[in-house]
Amino acid sequence: MNTPATTSVWKQPAQVWAVAFACVVAFMGIGLVDPILPAIAESLEASPVETELLFTSYLLVTGLAMLVTSWISSRIGAKATLLIGLALIVAFSLLCALSGSVDAVIGFRAGWGLGNALFISTALATIVGAASGGSSAAIILYEAALGLGIAIGPLLGGILGEQSWRGPFFGVVVLMAIAFLAVLVLLRGPGEKRQPVRFSAPFTALRRPALAILAVAALFYNIGFFVLLAFSPFPLGFGALGIGFTFFGWGVALAVTSVWVAPVLMRRMPRTRIILIVLPLLAVDLVVAGLVVGSAAALVACIVIGGLLLGVMNTVLTEAVMEATDLPRSVASSAYSAVRFLGGAMAPPIAALLWHAFNATIPYVFAAVSVLLAALTIFLGRRVVAHIDDEPADAEAEDAQAILIGDAA
Repeated sequence: MNTPATTSVWKQPAQVWAVAFACVVAFMGIGLVDPILPAIAESLEASPVETELLFTSYLLVTGLAMLVTSWISSRIGAKATLLIGLALIVAFSLLCALSGSVDAVIGFRAGWGLGNALFISTALATIVGAASGGSSAAIILYEAALGLGIAIGPLLGGILGEQSWRGPFFGVVVLMAIAFLAVLVLLRGPGEKRQPVRFSAPFTALRRPALAILAVAALFYNIGFFVLLAFSPFPLGFGALGIGFTFFGWGVALAVTSVWVAPVLMRRMPRTRIILIVLPLLAVDLVVAGLVVGSAAALVACIVIGGLLLGVMNTVLTEAVMEATDLPRSVASSAYSAVRFLGGAMAPPIAALLWHAFNATIPYVFAAVSVLLAALTIFLGRRVVAHIDDEPADAEAEDAQAILIGDAA
């Protein structure tokens, strides 16, 4: 990673900070429901499997919609796409808060996922195109927003969830409305440079061997990620606030390693080597979590340690995808994210089913095996993805055009 990118990461134009703030709030939505899963199950008389579908509907629609977000944003512009995404999140999070059944919440979370897809895919491309200091600085900033959002989401969910399971959803409505106004006012729209993207572009992108290998690895990795995030609230046995504080610690750990530790590692080791070291360590952590699942304190320790490892992986994988092909970054991001979110969508209900069929240890073993499959995918394809270990170059002007944003103001 280039030193200038590292030193200028916090010196960004206002439009970048507006999108970054909106990213924080969007990523809060991932972990916000974590502390209230048991409360939703109890209040709406839903089984754990039904409750876990709150993640599945959200992530499944997010993943599938990612395949068309670059096509949409290349025609209506990044700003319009971001605003539509944010508006959909506001609308569907409000509908979730007003719902009277778990089926309704599951359905409205799917609509939330559509807004999330429009926003997240375009946000990463926007930040990479508009940030000062090149693509490396932009990705660090994006991962910082991700880490902060994932950390704050469960804490806010726990605090508001102590009053009612509806509280966190109302909280998202307010915060996303603020994010909508920030993007509306601060992000440049007129004059942005657009290059229409073919509808089939994300689908054909997955034919690129390097991107396909990284996407498959991310699918298996995300299974481990979301078993840890979405299943753990049930065996922990805490109330909403206890779960919130646990995953706040997890999110802080993730943010610290994604923003500070991962860049240091990438300056000293090839990306593929980092991946092949961190993924087995994550698998070990998940196995230990399964073995100590009966001890809340030990499980909390495993969750936080998992956050440290996940933070490194998130940044390394994101940088690897941005450098894996010569495709426009929005296309690469959409294709990769679609496959990655599908892995996250299947994990929570499978974990709940395994819990009921066997015991609370087996879901973590399932997650560990998935993470090892991710490592095996990278190991077997290491020659195809070897070029991601090269020193990344800063984004060129044509890259910025390809991802729909002009030069930073």
